[in-house]
Amino acid sequence: MLKNKVLLSCSHVFHRACLQAFEKFTSKKTCPLCRRSQYQTRVIHTGAQLFKAKCAARIQACWRGHVVRKWYQDLRRTVPPKDAKLRRKFFEEKFTEISHRLLMSYHTDTEELLAEIDRCLAVNRSVLQQLEERCGRELTDEDWGRIQMQALHRGAHECPICLAALSVSGAPSGTGPQQPRREAVLLSCSHVFHRTCLLALEELSWGDAPRHACPLCRSHYQKKILEC
Repeated sequence: MLKNKVLLSCSHVFHRACLQAFEKFTSKKTCPLCRRSQYQTRVIHTGAQLFKAKCAARIQACWRGHVVRKWYQDLRRTVPPKDAKLRRKFFEEKFTEISHRLLMSYHTDTEELLAEIDRCLAVNRSVLQQLEERCGRELTDEDWGRIQMQALHRGAHECPICLAALSVSGAPSGTGPQQPRREAVLLSCSHVFHRTCLLALEELSWGDAPRHACPLCRSHYQKKILEC
């Protein structure tokens, strides 16, 4: 259809290349249909224009159909249908899509996670080993002095069990009426309690266990009675 067409004066239409080939083959200028020898020719483009218009219409129809189908698909994905079954299926697909998106967005490197767990276990083992070594040997007077300084810097002025004031040498005394002094005991973890409170708690919680745990930090300890 895109080939140039020729209109003869006898009202017949041919492709220009076909007419030229026919004239070359017959060696004379005559109309292939009516055999008229004398005619005039005129090149016309009506067929090409019609073909182009038809192609443009088809392209536009395909594009409009694509746009409408895409719009309808987006509408189906965003707006729930009114039918009960289709509405249920719509929300099930939505929940599945959201769950899959969350799982895909959560990325965990397994090797890195296992390495971090190994590092944490190694640190915990070292800490426990230090505690075992510390609790396994008898503390010297120098160690007790350092632990007592830690307790004083922390500002331990009352027993964490009974919440009554402690009578510890070096601790500030209150301005109220003097209370009967009770013996205080210093633990190797630097926490201070009334001796009677700690003994009662040990008997109540652990009975005759060979090693006790501090009520505050839960670490095994050695204890020393402080001078009032």
